[in-house]
Amino acid sequence: MNLNRADLADFVYFLTIARHLSFSRAATELGVSSSALSHAIKGLETRLSVRLLHRTSRSVTLTAAGEQLLQAISGPFGAIAEAIELLNQHRNSPAGRIRLNVINDAVPLLLGPVLPIFAERYPKVEVDIVSTNRMIDIVEGGFDAGIRYGGTVPEDMIAQRLSPDIRWVVAGAPTYLARHGIPQHPLDLHHHRCVRIRLGNDRIYRWELEKGSELLTVDVPGTMTIDDTRLALALLTGGAGLVYAPEPVLAPLLAAGTARLVLEDWASPGPGFHLYYSSRRQLPTGLRLLLDLVRELAPLGT
Repeated sequence: MNLNRADLADFVYFLTIARHLSFSRAATELGVSSSALSHAIKGLETRLSVRLLHRTSRSVTLTAAGEQLLQAISGPFGAIAEAIELLNQHRNSPAGRIRLNVINDAVPLLLGPVLPIFAERYPKVEVDIVSTNRMIDIVEGGFDAGIRYGGTVPEDMIAQRLSPDIRWVVAGAPTYLARHGIPQHPLDLHHHRCVRIRLGNDRIYRWELEKGSELLTVDVPGTMTIDDTRLALALLTGGAGLVYAPEPVLAPLLAAGTARLVLEDWASPGPGFHLYYSSRRQLPTGLRLLLDLVRELAPLGT
């Protein structure tokens, strides 16, 4: 069989589907429709005269021939991608696409101040960001890198710090504090309405409060449990209860007087934001440039 450009493009489609075992997720990564992807794979199977994928309404699996093809071409295509990336380092105007999986808090605090300047400097670099607090396998998801708090980065990943440590504090609306009083000790939280936090692994977070060498973890009471800081801020300003959040997130509310810190001497320092990526993948030029710019601008300080 003589290869043509359509075959090469369809092999890339096949590799992406094989990694996700999903037409919809592969289509999202590739920037095409699921129907176009399905049509391309059917065309490839017709030209090869062999079925590569088992498709049902609920699942996608590789046939034996598909497994063999995956093993045969994944290495060469990976080498081609690395070679192109090496050449990109020599371009006067870097180009390409980077995909990031980013924890929600990092979007306004870290990337919001940086990305407009990045777009001006590198107009040919496309940045695709998925913002979520869910724990995502970035390799399986087709991401070049992720951004999370340092303590939550998987151990098998290379991590690079993007910000200093961040203080986690407790705050409430003046109206709430006037009605329910101000806690003087972490154990007083048991007598308050608190907005509970659901972590990316579905575990309910126990608030960590630290004073000198003393560290307390408090399973706070509350009828509301959230997994997004933006919702926590809305509940705070509405007087629904006390919240536990990164101090930089609360800064605008504190400056405006719509929120007040409590238990300030029990604020707990936590690891700052880190960029992380697989040790088995070369860092794309666009991602390296973004990393450099975050460090240059240092929106959260150094």
